[in-house]
Amino acid sequence: MALIYIIEDDDSIREIEEFALMNAGHKVLGFTCAKDFYKKLEDVVPDLCLVDIMLPDENGNEIVRKLRKSTETAKLPVIMVTAKTSELDLVKGIEDGADDYIKKPFSVLELISKVKALLRRTLTEEVKELKLDGLTINNEKHEVSVNGNLIELTYKEYEFLSLFILNKGIVLNRDTIMDRVWGTDYEGESRTIDMHVKTLRQKLGDYGTRIKTIRNVGYVIE
Repeated sequence: MALIYIIEDDDSIREIEEFALMNAGHKVLGFTCAKDFYKKLEDVVPDLCLVDIMLPDENGNEIVRKLRKSTETAKLPVIMVTAKTSELDLVKGIEDGADDYIKKPFSVLELISKVKALLRRTLTEEVKELKLDGLTINNEKHEVSVNGNLIELTYKEYEFLSLFILNKGIVLNRDTIMDRVWGTDYEGESRTIDMHVKTLRQKLGDYGTRIKTIRNVGYVIE
């Protein structure tokens, strides 16, 4: 689950984007103008933004440039949404700092696919270390330690733990876990998740008890 801001003045398009992304499990807030978006940004920085180019009070390209100049939002994932289709317009959006773009009209599947791909890339990108109190994941060395003592994990257990800590306090349903760890093409049984979580809990000792089972939904680490 991610927090996504949508800046789009066309109500019908924004509602489609909001509905699609909420159905995909994300929390979504929509804005019709840059002014309202900036005001909310002062309170909470989202995990990703969808920015329309043609807005009533400010051009989307200018919004992206401002985001990239701020230390708090310099690496905020941004997808430009545009009705302009010339190569020059698309290149300009990328040069201004957008991570990706999507052309109007677009399909819901295309939107979800691009958001999912960008989130997956940025959630793990440049995260050198993850911590949960005395539990540490060192991505540079690919090591896990509890209170300074190294723990041997399999590759999948390592991915499970990284996913849980990246989403600390957020309940991850089984479909999300299957998609993030195995990918969308995996056709195995969700029971496989339970087996990996069981062995992960055992290896983590006391920290294993912090991985909670949410009945009929999935798991969360607290």
